[in-house]
Amino acid sequence: MNDPVIAHLLSRHDDILDWLTHFLTIPSVGADPAYGADMQRARELLLGRLTDIGLDQVQLLDGGGQPAVYGEWMGAPGKPTLIIYGHYDVQPADPLDQWISPPFEPAIRDGCLFARGSSDVKGSTTIALETVAAFLAVEDGCPVNIKVFLEGEEETGSPSLRAIVDKYRTLLEADAVLSADGGRASRTVPTINTGARGNNKLGFSVRTAAMDLHSGRYGGAVRNALQEMAALVASLHDRDGRVAVQDFDIDATPLTERQITDTAAFPFDAEAFFSDVGASAHGEPGYTTREQLTLRPALDVNGMWGGYSGAGSKTIVPSEAHAKLSVRIVPGQDPARVIEAVRAHLRAHCPPGVTLSFQNIGGGSPASTLAADHPLVLGAEKVLQAETGQRPIHVRLGATVPITAIFKEMLGIDTLMFGFNLPDEPVHAPNEFFRIESIAKGLRAWPLLLRELATFEPNAFHV
Repeated sequence: MNDPVIAHLLSRHDDILDWLTHFLTIPSVGADPAYGADMQRARELLLGRLTDIGLDQVQLLDGGGQPAVYGEWMGAPGKPTLIIYGHYDVQPADPLDQWISPPFEPAIRDGCLFARGSSDVKGSTTIALETVAAFLAVEDGCPVNIKVFLEGEEETGSPSLRAIVDKYRTLLEADAVLSADGGRASRTVPTINTGARGNNKLGFSVRTAAMDLHSGRYGGAVRNALQEMAALVASLHDRDGRVAVQDFDIDATPLTERQITDTAAFPFDAEAFFSDVGASAHGEPGYTTREQLTLRPALDVNGMWGGYSGAGSKTIVPSEAHAKLSVRIVPGQDPARVIEAVRAHLRAHCPPGVTLSFQNIGGGSPASTLAADHPLVLGAEKVLQAETGQRPIHVRLGATVPITAIFKEMLGIDTLMFGFNLPDEPVHAPNEFFRIESIAKGLRAWPLLLRELATFEPNAFHV
């Protein structure tokens, strides 16, 4: 296929790589206030690029936290309006001593671009922006209406995203979202992300006495907060790894035949998956590892502490202990109801003489899902089939992408995750990288997808 926009993009490959490399030198760590000036530098770079591209209404959308960067091109009357989503914030680079090259000094090794944020998600965000730029440069317009939305808080759970959407609801009206975040599930098999698990979090504490007690005077005669916490935590699962919380998955939508078939067809080496991280299999019986990771809910204890952990010993009976946990939920589940079921379980298993208290440590997000016949899915299937010669497999993410649920809830629009990063690029860890070959793949696929989605009527996205 001789597409002039793709030809233009591929001719600019090295220039695009240079711009991405510059973008990666900015340590836009949204979680750490010490990087506030760098977050501002990243916003200024993006505002300038959107202006240079030729977008209108270029501005910051402020919801009280890190602002989002916005720009639009609305010159395709009667065609669908798509939000192109990416984010400019990145994870902290710690531990710094484990990086082979400095995290904000991009380096190319073995066909990979190493830098914090290269895979998650500045590489794919750049591909999306340059696709819009190419359409405007070559054809003086895009096949669909475009609204670019680049978030600054994705890596911290999108705490002000709801406020931004509420404040700028009219500006953000659209028919669907194309996300540069989300990535490919395989380097060899084309995949389409049709959804992601949701999540919620909870903190809780137990107290067994007014103060820590001398173990010689009280040991063996009073309850120990750490032992009580250990018993509560152990009660959350049975010995086989099944969640033991009553009604934990009562509202989970049953797996479909398409989900089971596609999950089985996905190339996945379970033995290597566990050995790569020095772990062993232990999950809900009756489901494959991939099904456990993407199609079933999960409950995990994220931290547990109390008592004395300093140097030497301190012979006490701890009086209090604390824990934090998270749940991953699937379609059909209400994140608030699931957490309430966990609360009820902990209350029921807390013995007399132990005081149990809870701390809410974050709002929950429901799971997101795309129907198999949604225009976003049909368009992506056609493009990936043409580009790879293989039938794309539908996959779901085990992780949570807050915008998918929030945009659906507040704007009534669905999201297709169409990033080009891969799961073996160690995001959130030292030596993160993005394969340079993915740039050309993305620069071919994004223009084709925009052209394909332009063939649908706007109302087709809202069925």
